[in-house]
Amino acid sequence: MKLPRDMSGEELAQLLGRYGYKSTRQTGSHMRLTTIFKGIEHHITIPQHKSLRIGTLSKILKDVAAYLEMDLHLLSEELFRK
Repeated sequence: MKLPRDMSGEELAQLLGRYGYKSTRQTGSHMRLTTIFKGIEHHITIPQHKSLRIGTLSKILKDVAAYLEMDLHLLSEELFRK
């Protein structure tokens, strides 16, 4: 699946809320999201930019997919389906 080119940091944070990620702090223009899965805490940092770079978005999704023990393609489909 092709990743969206105009995804903002705020939009991504909202979408990741489906998997239990919640904003735990913010420093400058970066949000820190945290979730607990199988008793293990996971933190990710998302820039609060109007449009995330495709490489940044890809890296965040790879990290989340690995943590959730999910296929990256499946995660992308679930997050970005219309």
